[in-house]
Amino acid sequence: MTTTTGTYLIKGASILGGEASDVLIRDGIIAEIGHGLDAGGATVIDAAGCVALPGMVDVHTHLREPGREDAETVETGTRAAALGGYTAVHAMANSTPVADTAGVVEQVYTLGRAAGWVDVRPVGAVTVGLAGEQLAELGAMADSRARVRMFSDDGICVHDPVLMRRALEYVKAFDGVVAQHAQEPRLTAGAQMNEGDVSAVLGLTGWPAVAEESIIARDVLLAQHVGSRLHVCHVSTAGSVEIIRWAKERGIDVTAEVTPHHLLLTDDLVRSYDPVFKVNPPLRTDADVQALRAGLADGTIDVVGTDHAPHPSEHKECEWAQAAMGMTGLETALSVVQHAMIETGLMTWADFARVTSTAAAKIGRLSDQGRPIEAGEPANLILVDPAARWTVDPSTMATMGRNSPFKGRELPGKVVATFYKGHPTVLEGALNTPHPDAAATTAGVA
Repeated sequence: MTTTTGTYLIKGASILGGEASDVLIRDGIIAEIGHGLDAGGATVIDAAGCVALPGMVDVHTHLREPGREDAETVETGTRAAALGGYTAVHAMANSTPVADTAGVVEQVYTLGRAAGWVDVRPVGAVTVGLAGEQLAELGAMADSRARVRMFSDDGICVHDPVLMRRALEYVKAFDGVVAQHAQEPRLTAGAQMNEGDVSAVLGLTGWPAVAEESIIARDVLLAQHVGSRLHVCHVSTAGSVEIIRWAKERGIDVTAEVTPHHLLLTDDLVRSYDPVFKVNPPLRTDADVQALRAGLADGTIDVVGTDHAPHPSEHKECEWAQAAMGMTGLETALSVVQHAMIETGLMTWADFARVTSTAAAKIGRLSDQGRPIEAGEPANLILVDPAARWTVDPSTMATMGRNSPFKGRELPGKVVATFYKGHPTVLEGALNTPHPDAAATTAGVA
């Protein structure tokens, strides 16, 4: 379904799961909210039974471009994001070449604008080439057109404490944040899965929880020492939740994310030896899953980040030891969080908006994302049918990656519509058209 009008009237949507209202969108802005609204010439969207939420913001996406277009491109990844209910994603730096210069982050930013499905915000590397030896051009990336505010060597830990301290000090100048992949490399050499009862039975080298927890403990103290912002990527253990809770109680400026798969899946799935379940950090125990859910519910963990990591099939459909680590997640995140957090009574839809949009936009310093659904606000919002049920089929997804750990699972909730800057990128659960600004960008108009 393709539309050209810039005025849309959403009828009967339950805003944040509350009272059903009409929402009038005009010229990219929420013009009015009320009952019985009428707007001549508007495209009317029947949203009865749907929940209206702020567009989701992902703080942790791997779009693979430049360099690994066999796994994903900015175009395919952002299509997947729009279908999943996202209006903004942060593209991680471990591309080829690494996003460690102003030139590379501007390339990713431009590709995102040209695609037009969501707001793409590049994440700059902390160190040159992700090598952990010298700081990258943090200031130049911050001052570029991409206006980078998040920096991460994700996939590799900034393990040198002196370098980590310098990075935390440096980003203070432009209100940036260092997003740490918490993994002490010497404790995880050759690791294949979570260290525990299952790894002992399977004979696979274990990945101890302390490898994550020790880095988090070090880094929250460094952040406190220099008075800077720290973000902890993909928290996966109960001990990590406790350390972050301790840090927040002391006023340390730390935020944290959890992935959808760590909210639902456990290391028991590795018994299948199916590499689709191989991920970094590894799937943990049920006790860890319950602690992560509790931490997300009480605000210790701030946001859900997908860590969307598509791979070519040959990198996953092989023996376990040789398989790449990572899972896709953009098109299943909403449903997994609904299943793990809302249907269990741990969270409401208003809480969902906080952990998938509002808090994420604040961490990334995105002023026009994660906004309230109110008159005068940017129209970045989604409509979700919470009663829908669907079975995950990776072959039908927009992402190029087929490595979804939820293949064959029935999940709740479905994105019916996604509005990005007032334009419906998704309608009736299917891709519509990219934002009209994309055509101008493609034509070379800034």
